Amino acid sequence: MNQKRKETAVVYRQQQIAEGIYDMWIETQLASMAKAGQFISVYTQDKSALLPRPISICEADKENNRLRIVYRVVGKGTNEFSGYHAGNRIDILGTLGNGFPIEEAVGKRVFLIGGGIGIPPMLETAKQLYGKSTETNIIVGYRNNDLFLKEDLEKYGNVYIATEDGSVGTKGNVMDAIAENGLQADVILACGPMPMLRAIKQYVQEQKITAYISLEERMACGVGACLGCVVKTKNKDAHSHVNNARICTDGPVYLASEVEI
Repeated sequence: MNQKRKETAVVYRQQQIAEGIYDMWIETQLASMAKAGQFISVYTQDKSALLPRPISICEADKENNRLRIVYRVVGKGTNEFSGYHAGNRIDILGTLGNGFPIEEAVGKRVFLIGGGIGIPPMLETAKQLYGKSTETNIIVGYRNNDLFLKEDLEKYGNVYIATEDGSVGTKGNVMDAIAENGLQADVILACGPMPMLRAIKQYVQEQKITAYISLEERMACGVGACLGCVVKTKNKDAHSHVNNARICTDGPVYLASEVEI
């Protein structure tokens, strides 16, 4: 079971890095527990908004007790966060979720695939895997040429870009970029929108390789109590005794072959 606790952290710094995309470093003791692919729940100061916002961990600086989150402003809560400055206090719950099984990728040819706001968790994943795989290809999909985190990712692997409008790299999606560049892998670690994850699941079935996918799901409690974020699975959930799993506690990372998406 993951250790998790609520903590009042402090904003170390924040900047806007793309249209609607913000990059925040937080000073928190939770950094020491963070694993690639995990997330934290961030509470708003607005007491009428009871539920925290789940945001994936982009990077962990364990030496300096800092976590990095990169998020898109999509509503009232994230809009509030975007106005925070260095020194502001911020209530968080973490670390949550199971994270990516880095050990499954050691010594293998790896695809790290991120789409949209599923790109940030792939940075810590790439860092953890750096120097441990035979080849790390990072394939990322953007809407346009607003290429947030590109330079960060390039430190840890070969980066291939797909853009919906064709402004940079391959025109299309991440699967188009894989095909265009003739890339091959033994294992895939991925996070992004559901259509992308469905395409990856189909791809690995055809290629007979393994994929671990992080399901982006709108969560409520973040601790498995409300059953607001479930996914159909091959196996029965020990909690509900049906073929469902709670993404916030059992996931968000799953073996692609074990979930129905």
